[in-house]
Amino acid sequence: MEILQDRTKATREVRHCSASPFSILTLSELQNLLATSASAVSNDNAINSSLSAADARRRMEEAFRATAERPLFIAEAHAAPQILPHVYTSSSMQQGNILSYTGTKYSLPVGTTRATQDYYEEVTVPPAKAVPPRHNERLILVTELDPLARGSFPGYTNLNRIQSIVFPTAYGSNENMLICGECIDSQGKTDVAMLTVLRVIDQHRDRTSSQPIAGTIAHDGFKIIYVHVFSLLSPMKALAAEIVRKLSKRLQWLSIRVRELTGDMQMTKAEIAETQIIVTTPEKWDVVTRKPTGEGGIASACQAKIKLLIIDEVHLLNEDRGAVIETIVARTLRQASLLVETSQSVIRIVGLSATLPNYIDVAEFLSVSKQTGLFYFDSSFRPIPLEQHFIGVKGRSNTPAPKRNLDRVTFEKVSQLVREGHQVMVFVHARKETVKSAQALREAALIEGNIEDFSCQEHPQFNFFRADIGMSRNKEMKELFDSGIGIHHAGMLRSDRNMMERIFQARAIRVLCCTATLAWGVNLPAHAVIIKGTQVYDSSKGTFVDLSVLDVLQVFGRAGRPGLESSGEGYICTTEDKLTHYLDAVTSQNPIESQFTKGMIDAMNAEIALGTVSNVQEGVTWLGYTYLFVRMSKNPTFYGMSREEVIGNPSLANKRALLVTEAARRLAEAQMINYDMSTESFTITDLGRLAAKYYIRHSSILIFNEAFQPKMTEADALAMLSRSTEFDQIQVRESEAKELEKLMEIAPCTVKDFVLNREGKVNILLQAYISNARIEDFALVSDCAYVAQNGGRIVRALLEMAISRKWANVTAVLIGLSKAIEKRLWPFDQPLKQSHLKAEILYNIQRWADDYTVAELAEMSDVELGETVHLNKMHGKAILEVAKQFPTVRLSYKLRPLGSDLLKIDVCIKRAFNWNSKVHGSVEPFWLWIEDEEGVTILQLAHLLFRQSADHLDASFIIAIPDGQAPPSLTIRFVSDRWIGAEDELAVPLDELVMPRKANGHTARLDLPFLNVKALQYPLLQEALSGRIFRLGAIQTQIFWSIIHSRMHALVAAPVGSGKSTLARLLLWKTLFHLPGDGFALFVLPRKSILNEELAEMKNVSAALGFAINFATASKLLAPTASKEIRLTTPAHIVAAMTRHEATAPILGLSLVVCDNIELLDPLYELGVSLLLHATQTQATRFVGFTASLNDPVDIAAWLNVDAQALYNFRPSDRDQALSIAARPFSIPQSATLFKAMARPAHAVIAKSDAPAVIFVPSRTQCRLIALDLITHCTLETQHADAYLPTHLSAEDLSPYIRRLQDVSLADFLVKGVGFFHRGIEQPDRSLMLQLYSEGTLRVLMVPRDAAWELPVRAAAVVVMGTQYVEIEPETDTWHVRDYSLADIVRMQGRAVRHGAQGQFHLFCQAEDKDTFLRFLEEGLPLESKLIGSKELTAWYAHQRKEGAIGGVTEGVQALNFTFLAKRIVRNPAYYDAAGSRDEFLSRLVDELEGSSQNDTSART
Repeated sequence: MEILQDRTKATREVRHCSASPFSILTLSELQNLLATSASAVSNDNAINSSLSAADARRRMEEAFRATAERPLFIAEAHAAPQILPHVYTSSSMQQGNILSYTGTKYSLPVGTTRATQDYYEEVTVPPAKAVPPRHNERLILVTELDPLARGSFPGYTNLNRIQSIVFPTAYGSNENMLICGECIDSQGKTDVAMLTVLRVIDQHRDRTSSQPIAGTIAHDGFKIIYVHVFSLLSPMKALAAEIVRKLSKRLQWLSIRVRELTGDMQMTKAEIAETQIIVTTPEKWDVVTRKPTGEGGIASACQAKIKLLIIDEVHLLNEDRGAVIETIVARTLRQASLLVETSQSVIRIVGLSATLPNYIDVAEFLSVSKQTGLFYFDSSFRPIPLEQHFIGVKGRSNTPAPKRNLDRVTFEKVSQLVREGHQVMVFVHARKETVKSAQALREAALIEGNIEDFSCQEHPQFNFFRADIGMSRNKEMKELFDSGIGIHHAGMLRSDRNMMERIFQARAIRVLCCTATLAWGVNLPAHAVIIKGTQVYDSSKGTFVDLSVLDVLQVFGRAGRPGLESSGEGYICTTEDKLTHYLDAVTSQNPIESQFTKGMIDAMNAEIALGTVSNVQEGVTWLGYTYLFVRMSKNPTFYGMSREEVIGNPSLANKRALLVTEAARRLAEAQMINYDMSTESFTITDLGRLAAKYYIRHSSILIFNEAFQPKMTEADALAMLSRSTEFDQIQVRESEAKELEKLMEIAPCTVKDFVLNREGKVNILLQAYISNARIEDFALVSDCAYVAQNGGRIVRALLEMAISRKWANVTAVLIGLSKAIEKRLWPFDQPLKQSHLKAEILYNIQRWADDYTVAELAEMSDVELGETVHLNKMHGKAILEVAKQFPTVRLSYKLRPLGSDLLKIDVCIKRAFNWNSKVHGSVEPFWLWIEDEEGVTILQLAHLLFRQSADHLDASFIIAIPDGQAPPSLTIRFVSDRWIGAEDELAVPLDELVMPRKANGHTARLDLPFLNVKALQYPLLQEALSGRIFRLGAIQTQIFWSIIHSRMHALVAAPVGSGKSTLARLLLWKTLFHLPGDGFALFVLPRKSILNEELAEMKNVSAALGFAINFATASKLLAPTASKEIRLTTPAHIVAAMTRHEATAPILGLSLVVCDNIELLDPLYELGVSLLLHATQTQATRFVGFTASLNDPVDIAAWLNVDAQALYNFRPSDRDQALSIAARPFSIPQSATLFKAMARPAHAVIAKSDAPAVIFVPSRTQCRLIALDLITHCTLETQHADAYLPTHLSAEDLSPYIRRLQDVSLADFLVKGVGFFHRGIEQPDRSLMLQLYSEGTLRVLMVPRDAAWELPVRAAAVVVMGTQYVEIEPETDTWHVRDYSLADIVRMQGRAVRHGAQGQFHLFCQAEDKDTFLRFLEEGLPLESKLIGSKELTAWYAHQRKEGAIGGVTEGVQALNFTFLAKRIVRNPAYYDAAGSRDEFLSRLVDELEGSSQNDTSART
């Protein structure tokens, strides 16, 4: 029975240990447990064999020997650990870093003791033994370093031991590194980081230069990102500034710029360009790398230049912020792998950390080589050995007992230490607590009668310091000094803090009660440090949390005085239930686990928004870069997996796929992505993009989807905002109830359905923040700051959500609320409160002039203003100055109908305020939109920027008018994005608007047999065309007889690719063939590039037919000819020629005028053709026009005198070739972010195409930037380093072509299968690009907008990436976002029309433009005259008046009667503001031209 009881007892103890795998065992406890277990086993065996004492003893000894050969932890058997060269530890067990998957840990160090008292339990960990230097170790002298490194270590004689150990790897290689050890202080980390920084700098030097070192560095060739993970108690701003200061000071001699990027800070493009090192936080860098504009412009500008990423305090992976660290590292590792494949560029990652238990796992996560890049130093490397005490005070939670016992044990330990003559620093976690703890120590010492132990009155400088303290106004500091106790916290005056630091350093006080900020700031060591309590208020969570391990290690780092003492002591006093946690964490007992699953859904949404994850497989790959993946394979049970799952699927592909699909499902439920389960693909939605941009959780998006409404008041919006899960951490405490109720009473907006819960508290605090209400409770102050910081961000996200949904009412409300949080003013507050006016003036304005608008105040004089506000003229002058600087505008508009059911509204925004750079900065952003009559729906919207150089801005909006029935009115609304009260609106009445009549239907395309070229009845031409044209197309056949075999004036409006140009050439040749004698035909082409293309096409055939063909300039255009000739010309030459030609003189020999591409009609084109019509009105000259499909060709036909039966207007879809058209809307404004978002779908189009593709982009600059994005996506998807280069080719195969390049930088793109075409590239290179494209070597051809009309090749797929471009006025440097012309888009569409094969046309455009573009692409283009107000018309009229060709108004009107304008104003008068009859309008126009002509004459005189 006893034997069975012993076995049961041992089994129970073992089970207890297994059930609590994270409990800590001292060495003696472990030995006792093993002894008991061995005894039980022995006794059990004795039942079946011998029960003799000798046998039992023998079996016990065997068990002990077997146990002694095992490691001192309970674990499965493992192979001998790998010996790592750079692991330095006094414990042999750390070498190899073995942890069992069950979570069993190492035992505590030998010598650890555990003592239990009545009111606390204490575990004492002795100092680690020093690790002796290895045989190959030596300190590196600074004199041995090269000049670059030597100059960056001023004042050093040698590197310390750790720096010397890491030096060969840090400075001599590009290896990723992990350096961990609590012995590395802040200066040591700076020095280690400095070595890797210097490595990057050294690799960007011109060693052949004779300049000083700073002059040899390519400063714009690299960027270094220093990510510091700050703890809760660390002063983030101060520490970031300190890192910047240290790095800047050390690298100043190299002209290296270091800047901080934390919190709400941003960097301008100029600052980005001139900065080499950016110091930031994980959250900030995550935000920055999520978006390529604004803050994200840094990531976009730096992406290819980032060479080094330093992550400081990487051991915080196991805390809440660890998910963000994993996110940025995974993103960087993917980017690094991609850059290696695409450009051979490398991003080095260096992790700096405190001691880590499973450092090998972290090294694997950071892609660090265990043999070369992993460095581990345990506490034995501390300069002062540290004895650590872990104290757990007893007492039930939520009772006074723990607090009482905490005070008691703190006093006991402090008393013991001061009795031994030591100085002690007591760290607490609130400013008020420093005074309370100090007073409690003094009172306890008085009661115990040992106050003399604390006194320092015998100190030689005691009276001197006492006199200094007597000068302070800090009463508590003065009272405590005589007792040998001091206080220190950030709320004290700087002078008082400095005094305390001096006194403590001089040992004139024994005890210093302080906050942890002192541990992070001044280097003020003491023999012992005591952390009193481990509950810290976290304002970001609105609750108390455990003190972080990083803060504990930082405080313990203050224990021991180097050079003065041989040891130090660190005490942490916590509650009994937290004792094991801190013992595990500080002594590195438990493995660092991943926290990534907590933030994975939102992190994946960010990657989808970036375009780096577009399907499940890419999501699986992305997860492979995370620390989660590393730990799942090592400790699967922690992540809900069985060991068998890992054995059966070592890559964890199934588990990763499960995580990705579950995250995708959750995101799809929140409408943040579109998840196609059949293809397992993801596409981001507006909601998802906004969530990624503004760091909004998916759980909050779910709430917004439910609560968001088209009409909401400020109270509604605040109620919805307060429900956001970003505020889940906010706790409601009973002690706050009364103050919250008082704050609610003064809140301007009703707190709906008020209950004192989280939502109600957030609502009240946000209103209190805006109202600048005074808050007494410290915790409420912190909560209020947290609510305001996050509230502003969330409101901005809600605003963009409202805009994307086109909700006018709630958009206006949220803009006001966003500005209210930023300015801390309500929309109903006096707008001039945003100025620098004194409080007295603002009070009088509110009292006496609150009913006046700012614009009305700006109209007054300074005297009137002074009198109005009951102050003097000087005050009035100050008010007038700020009133005139307040952003106000004057709105005007013009209505421009584009058809029977489309209305274009041109809005002019004129600046009506004085610009002050100090007040307005470089730009003033504002919103401009048109809303419906009810004010519910935004019909069109724009976000515009005023610059100092611009006095006005123009914006155009196209509004649909269903069935041509305009609503009674619309509203134009202007709202500043910064200034409260800077708003305006303008009603747009449409009652009297006359829309043009709906044109007759399109010409039906008939199903006719295709004609053969024999129908030309011109054998010589048929022979010349043999091999080129065999038969005519459907539209060519239908119109052939009217165009070729008649003399009727004709107009052909047909889709691109329908053969219009071919028919025009046939017409020209056939017309000359039938001429009885000599004569010529004019071929009018709107652009020189088109003319050159036509000239090349027609030259050989014309020569074969015996016809001359030439480009005719103005001097020869109208000259008689002695042969049959085709003259190609442009409108500019026609106007110049006609200006010299006598108006009444005939144009001899002109038989035919062919006007091509009439859709490009501009003032010169219209003027030139009108002059030809006027000059040939009495002769038999035929006019034939060709244009893209039009929505209303009637007036163009009338202008060209086209016969009714010769007017053809086919639908754009009536082409012979198959062409699919797809429009993809984007709601992102014109920016780099937009093109980043477009890159992924553009790549998808290219990937699906069976032949090369053409990508149209807005500008030449963007060609290369977008090409890099496309290459990135292709490489990520295909894992093919050559990107778009056909698989049967390699980069070496292109060597002969690359050698021919004049611009060698193009080679990097050619080897990836991407080329460019525009005039910025030399002609030989352009020709080479076209050759390689035609051969299929280049699968992608990047073409800017302005080269669309010059591109001579077609493509299987054409993608138009964006339909807007930026135009800069050279005189004012003002930026304008312009829309592509419809004709440009049709031209781009035409490049996808292929003979004999299907083409694809993909239009990526703004969401609000999608329907308009599709409408015109389906129905035909609108065409209006641009003559009015044009400089071309004005100049021509002035010249005609000067030469006497036009004698007066009547003749001027007669001349204008031949223009397209004269025809068009009858059918669409509203477009031209034409009141009255046509003649009256033309008469007024001539009057204006007369005025301009006279002014021009006067100016010349």
